[in-house]
Amino acid sequence: MTKWTLCFGGTFNPIHHGHLICARAAAEARGFEQILLIPSAQPPHKPGASDLAPPADRLAMCRLAVAGDPLFDVTDLELARTGPSYTIDTVRELKRRGWSEVHWLIGADMAAYLPNWHEPLAILQEVHFWLLARPGWVLDWSGLPPEYRHLADRVLPAPLIDLRATTLRQRIAAGQSIAYLTPAAVVQYIDERRLYRPALM
Repeated sequence: MTKWTLCFGGTFNPIHHGHLICARAAAEARGFEQILLIPSAQPPHKPGASDLAPPADRLAMCRLAVAGDPLFDVTDLELARTGPSYTIDTVRELKRRGWSEVHWLIGADMAAYLPNWHEPLAILQEVHFWLLARPGWVLDWSGLPPEYRHLADRVLPAPLIDLRATTLRQRIAAGQSIAYLTPAAVVQYIDERRLYRPALM
């Protein structure tokens, strides 16, 4: 790792401008020099999801979305593994590759679920989490185990963008345009591969 990097993992199904704008805002707020997108191969929280595009397609869309932008990079690290894409496994692999520390961006709404992640206490020790909070988000930190409460000091405000991958998938399935919701190269890729369209009977 030659730059101070913020990892941003996710399903990216598909990646869209909300992902990119919010990640950029977080990086700028804390002075990160690079954002590393890490698309998951098998999201542990979405087993058997019927609307999940193949991992190779989601990786390709991430690369198309940030092509030419020096702030972003994309890795296929999780696609190279079999089994569920656990964050702790990815963090340990990054450290095996020479990373001295790993900073990881998650949505603040995931904070309440962190105790349920795979090897949750280990991941708290090995990762510096940054939480991106949508406007109006609140959490009763006293309801979390004590070891998680320090994350209240790592909450970053997200730009006011109400855009979700679910919305894009719904629009595609309904035959509606997703122009301007994700980079044009991603729109073209989805169209050419006919992703997220209802199966023909």
